[in-house]
Amino acid sequence: MRPGARDHASTVAPLASYRIRIRGHDEAVCCLCDLGTGPVHQRRPGSDAAPQGFEGDPLMRGVVWLRRDLRLQDQPALTAACAECDEVIPLFVFDDPILRAQQLGSPCVTFMVSCLAELAGALADHGRALQWRRGNYLEEVVRFVADVKADVVYWNRDYEPVGILRDRKVQQALIAQNVAVRTFKAHVVFEAEEIRGSTGNPLQRYSAYRTRWWAKWHAATPSPLLAPSKLRGARAGASAPRIALPTVEDLGYQTVPLWITPGEQEAQRRLRWFLDGPVHSYATGRNLPAIDGTSKLSPHFRFGTLSVRTAVHAALGTLAAGGPVSRRDLLTWIDELIWREFFQQILSAFPQVASGPFRGKDALPRPRPAGAKWNRLYAAWCEGQTGYPLVDAGMRQLNQTGWMHNRVRMVVASFLIKDLRIEWQSGERYFMQQLIDADLAANNGNWQWAAATGTDSMPGYRIFNPMLQSKKFDPEGAYIRQYVPELAAVPMDRIHAPHLMRPDEQALAGCRIGRNYPAPIVDHQQARDEYLALGKQLVRK
Repeated sequence: MRPGARDHASTVAPLASYRIRIRGHDEAVCCLCDLGTGPVHQRRPGSDAAPQGFEGDPLMRGVVWLRRDLRLQDQPALTAACAECDEVIPLFVFDDPILRAQQLGSPCVTFMVSCLAELAGALADHGRALQWRRGNYLEEVVRFVADVKADVVYWNRDYEPVGILRDRKVQQALIAQNVAVRTFKAHVVFEAEEIRGSTGNPLQRYSAYRTRWWAKWHAATPSPLLAPSKLRGARAGASAPRIALPTVEDLGYQTVPLWITPGEQEAQRRLRWFLDGPVHSYATGRNLPAIDGTSKLSPHFRFGTLSVRTAVHAALGTLAAGGPVSRRDLLTWIDELIWREFFQQILSAFPQVASGPFRGKDALPRPRPAGAKWNRLYAAWCEGQTGYPLVDAGMRQLNQTGWMHNRVRMVVASFLIKDLRIEWQSGERYFMQQLIDADLAANNGNWQWAAATGTDSMPGYRIFNPMLQSKKFDPEGAYIRQYVPELAAVPMDRIHAPHLMRPDEQALAGCRIGRNYPAPIVDHQQARDEYLALGKQLVRK
């Protein structure tokens, strides 16, 4: 994470902490630890310390280990490396154990590889070739750092339990090699320990978290960092060779068509497009799946081609500039970004949610036992063959594009958990396999919200009626017809419940229920009543 002529490992002194300035800004990022040959020193919350010994130290070589931060702008690790080192080498590691585990699906991996290719081109234009390795992350990072004789390794922090453990192991191995480590905040605006309740504990209610988040923002508005004009160690005016990256197939996945253009430039263009148009009616438009009324920036946030800090700054800048956008619409969108931060801090503070319910296994009615009926119902849900058009349209959109409208995500989750009584973890796993924006914190948080097992969840007695949701948010059936073409000729007054069509209506629409389109696999009203009855029994216990 750098080719060099001499080994500095034996000459690196213990590194103390002090504040630095980066390109005229007080560093707005937090260093997790400032390490040299001595023991690990945990940072104080809010400290912005940097290791000493850079000024005047010849040929200081830094490796920037890229992960979920595939961008140049507002890239704290890269910015710090360019300010502190004579030579900067960007590195990406394809982690074989994670790839073999197949926890993510082809849409997500396809998008990641495409974003990485775009970043490699941008780095080459700045005069540095992206270096990549494949294998076990610990072995590959440590070996690469030794091979290029690096003095310090920079990375932006991860908040997933596996990522925290990974970083700790790499950090310890690098310390043993007398290599300094610098870590930064880049994936969120505020980390978990920056926003706490009055008792110092993590906040478990979104409303309280949101209030503290805004108070923190107004108290110390963090400004995005500019992209480096060039990377240190690159020849002026020279571009670097483009290094071929592994294909999606090389990594054990299948390339899928992308509905969204990957990379940092597209992320910034999409943000400008959204703030110039759809955000003006976001408060209502965000609930209408048939229109392009949302930012669809979630894949870019997932792989860091756009920082949340940049997005919030741009949104508030739009509001400050005046014009037609309403405060309500714009703040409603920022609320969605704060929900993302809320789920990130929940995962960071309570890592057990990654493997089970926050409220315990007895927080909701016992799910349907596994068996032939379970398999049949689950397969119908996955394939979009439930007989409920909005549910089926959502699942088919997910399977075809790797994305699903947020309103529809809530409906299909409620249907799986409460109509079919299938455990929420099955839905969570399926979404992680299918989503292009698959993010553990957001996916887990939203599924636990739907299941009423999370920290701040939808009430267990609230059960979405898929037919009423369809009438309310897709009244003309445009979204349904797009993804369930067998219902294309069904009249508007029947599109939300086609099983109610008379035989002559079915013939006229060319859609025989049970032949061209399935009858409902469960009766919603009956399923709702059974679920609520089980919930009441649970309360009495």
